[in-house]
Amino acid sequence: MSLLQNSVLIVDDEASLRKTLRTSLTASGFAVAEAPNGEEALTTIQGHPFDLVLLDINMPGIGGIDACRRIRGTSPHAGIVMITVRDFDDDKVRGLEAGADDYVTKPFKLRELTARLRAVLRRTSLQAAAEPKILEIGDLKIDFERRLFWRGDEEVHLSPREFDLLAFMMKNCGFPLPHVKLLRSIWGPEYGGELEYLRSYVRMLRKKIESDPENPQYILTEPWFGYRFDDPSDPRS
Repeated sequence: MSLLQNSVLIVDDEASLRKTLRTSLTASGFAVAEAPNGEEALTTIQGHPFDLVLLDINMPGIGGIDACRRIRGTSPHAGIVMITVRDFDDDKVRGLEAGADDYVTKPFKLRELTARLRAVLRRTSLQAAAEPKILEIGDLKIDFERRLFWRGDEEVHLSPREFDLLAFMMKNCGFPLPHVKLLRSIWGPEYGGELEYLRSYVRMLRKKIESDPENPQYILTEPWFGYRFDDPSDPRS
């Protein structure tokens, strides 16, 4: 594999889909390898680190969720994108909780898949580098070290919990965050079902950071799932 190419491992038990994905991703500049199941994927990853893993959630043997959890344990900096079935939101939540960075639902467009993979690469590259002290998205700016936040030129007061929630969302800009992941990441592992508690904090944040809280541009709702922090100035949004 060329050192100049980003490497991706396709893990799916459908040979025809693996072939289609290999052809498309190779044409897009990726160095591609395949594995027909979770067991072979884990063996392959032990011998070769990959930048990305494209992982089907429904496979015989070691399922996608278990494989994702194990891959994340051995390859903490790899980007993992799950392939899920449309309308199975529980699968999406379980995949993200197991360590996936994002998901695509069948049927998906190859162009969409490539865009998602490149977005995950951008995020994992940032995470592998030293975490920035200050992050700017749109007209918002956050100082993680001094725990300060600005909207435009105006400093905005946030409670400690509001700051932690917004900081977590901004660090994960562009990626779906399920309710339970937000609750456990910010409030602790014993949380998970307190949706109204989370919603009340999101409402308070929207009032402080959005020009029109009823039509938010930054903190977007993923219906029946969670939230996604968006950059309205990004043409890819």
